[in-house]
Amino acid sequence: MFAVYAVEPSPQDPLAALRVGERPEPVVPEGWVKVAVRAASLNMHDLWTLRGVGIKESAFPMILGCDGAGVLSDGTEVVLHSIIGDPSWGGEETLDPGRTLLTEKYQGTFADHVVVPARNVLPKPAELSFVEAACMGTAWLTAYRMLFVKSGLRPGQTMLVQGASGGVSTALVRLGRAGGFRVWVTGRTEAKRELASRLGAHAVFEPGARLPERVDAVFETVGKATWSHSLKSLKPGGIVVVSGATSGEPSALEIQRLFFLQLRVVGSTMGTLEELRDLLAFCALNGIRPQVGAELPFERAAEGFAAMWGGDTAGKIVFTR
Repeated sequence: MFAVYAVEPSPQDPLAALRVGERPEPVVPEGWVKVAVRAASLNMHDLWTLRGVGIKESAFPMILGCDGAGVLSDGTEVVLHSIIGDPSWGGEETLDPGRTLLTEKYQGTFADHVVVPARNVLPKPAELSFVEAACMGTAWLTAYRMLFVKSGLRPGQTMLVQGASGGVSTALVRLGRAGGFRVWVTGRTEAKRELASRLGAHAVFEPGARLPERVDAVFETVGKATWSHSLKSLKPGGIVVVSGATSGEPSALEIQRLFFLQLRVVGSTMGTLEELRDLLAFCALNGIRPQVGAELPFERAAEGFAAMWGGDTAGKIVFTR
């Protein structure tokens, strides 16, 4: 079958490990289902896989892609949940020490077919296209959990999103506006700030800009480049919700500011199957659609990877069959 895959780990030049070509058809274990992929979205996680992060060298070649939407053998249209957990785990899904994502241990969605546990498919809402639904499983689910599960914000309060154009950031803007929050966003370029405004941000700022007032919550996916600004932007007692650090880890935690102003720092990773179910329903009910910056056939996947590697994104990059 046709697939987009990583042939080996390439820490310094991840795009050098990218291949487009034929891979064996997947075997379907008992309790799993085979999905004909119609669309799959690109995530930063795929670049980490190319670099060999979070995956054993023995797992290569690895088909890339965490997210996807497609069709079961009986014609049912589905959305994929990419977290595969330990069946014996009875606690919170994202805390399962045995959990893994597609592309870490199991082959991913950038292919004609993917196999996943039967519990990992949810009905695709008719209101969402395959391209839109393919954006939901990682970036949008991460944003949903950060905002509605972890932040503790109430409608009417002010949130700051650091970074304007990535998948999680654009999802936070759309979800925040729909949830009744005042949404502020920072962006490196005029084009990125303009995009955030089009998506519903109430105000946009340059990185590091002094804000008109302090905010109730900051949503962090950038890390080192924005961390100090995030803490300085918070009201006393405010919260930073962190789900990534694309620019690296902060060089200083600024402990004094944390304890003196009683700030809270909360980590957030992905989301649960039930949260994905709720996210899909929320988007369908409220007419919310993901920002798709580029839609490319799988054969042109290298273009999408190059754009993400270069930071040239304006929402989600989606590959289609």
